[in-house]
Amino acid sequence: MSPLIHLSNNWISLVGVVLVTTTTVLWLFLLPVTLKGETENPYLGMVAFLTIPGPFFGGLMLIPLGMWLKRRREGHTGIYPPEFPTLTWSNPELRKLVYFIGATTVVNVVIGSQVAYSAVNYMDSVSFCGKTCHTVMEPEFTAYQDSPHSRVECVKCHIGPGAGWFVKSKLSGTRQLLAVTFKTYPRPIPTPVHNLRPARETCEACHWPQKYGEDRVRVINKFADDEANSLTKTVLLMKIGGGNHGIGIHGTHLGPGVTIRYAASDEQRQNIPWVEYNGPGRQTLYATADAKPNGGGAPREMDCMDCHNRPSHSYDLPDRGMDKAMAAGLISNTLPFAKKKAVEILKGNYPTRDEAAQKIPAAFLKYYQDTYPGIYAQRQAEITASAKQVLAVWNRNIFPEMKVAWGAYPINIGHTDYPGCFRCHDGGHNAKDGKSISQDCNACHNLLAMDEAAPKILTDLGVVESKTK
Repeated sequence: MSPLIHLSNNWISLVGVVLVTTTTVLWLFLLPVTLKGETENPYLGMVAFLTIPGPFFGGLMLIPLGMWLKRRREGHTGIYPPEFPTLTWSNPELRKLVYFIGATTVVNVVIGSQVAYSAVNYMDSVSFCGKTCHTVMEPEFTAYQDSPHSRVECVKCHIGPGAGWFVKSKLSGTRQLLAVTFKTYPRPIPTPVHNLRPARETCEACHWPQKYGEDRVRVINKFADDEANSLTKTVLLMKIGGGNHGIGIHGTHLGPGVTIRYAASDEQRQNIPWVEYNGPGRQTLYATADAKPNGGGAPREMDCMDCHNRPSHSYDLPDRGMDKAMAAGLISNTLPFAKKKAVEILKGNYPTRDEAAQKIPAAFLKYYQDTYPGIYAQRQAEITASAKQVLAVWNRNIFPEMKVAWGAYPINIGHTDYPGCFRCHDGGHNAKDGKSISQDCNACHNLLAMDEAAPKILTDLGVVESKTK
């Protein structure tokens, strides 16, 4: 062993020792993960199965390489010792090696444990995904923060459990990193994402389609363009349904034994020339009149994302954005023509965010200064606060740097702002026997009230208090 100890005292071998000891310490910390062979944390899986082996085996190769180079060098110069001292504590080279390994091991234990823990947690954070490495995704990050999934980590949906999909996502991320570095990425970012992990492996971890979904009441607030910003409400009873019952929206599309395939003729999957329904006891092909044989892109099996295409990254049109802000009380609905004027201002062209920040609030204030000077004098603070919220609507939906304008990303849920359901349920998709894909409104929802100022159904349900009390 004496020659090995002598030869290992060189900087190449010592670097190899550091790599081996460091990765060994990390491996010990991750031993429970490596014994299971998998992990639900994709970044932990990456460290356990991808990061550790490379440096570990690299260090093992450096140790004999450094020893061989030192033996060769000393042999050429004639300084290689013919005899070696015994392996006792009095041997200075042995003490030097033991001290070095001991010191590096202690340092690795302290630093490695903290760094590994902090790195894994940070890479799982929303801040890492939305700010540190993905600044080009500012529109998506902004929309995410205002979504129902704003407390769900990005990796839960975009990567999911296991190291396998982490590897796939980061291989794709390598190409995206080069695009960001050389500014060759498209603007806006095209959707849908074609290599997205199947919804069954991500969405359905929380949203179980086979679990029956009870009917739900949905209230849609609409402010008119008149002076009073008249508020009306549309009330729908949504027939959610569940796979096990074969009824309702989910049961019809995702019920037991039901498979739906379709083809789209455009990248955003808004134009669908044919749909194939495979269900218990029947198989039917529905096509539009102008559908060509084998027309459209590659066939796709329908899943959650075909309707819920933007569950965490949705953008509003100006009219819809104003309705939401006014219903939430962010913009005063008692200011005359507030809705109409704000929508008009929002549709203006503002090349930069700085320009929008200056012009949008100023235009809203000037309108009341010029048209309603008395109201402006009495309610200046209220008008100013509303003006800031009009700008906030714009900031949540428009991103000039990424060329994200109004309507850049269609939403497939519903059929008011975008085709949505009518991509297939338009009455124009027919089978050879003359039957069409249903366009019956009551198949998906019951219309309980339509643009009513005070729907009685809401009072009956206790959603709003009766004015007669």
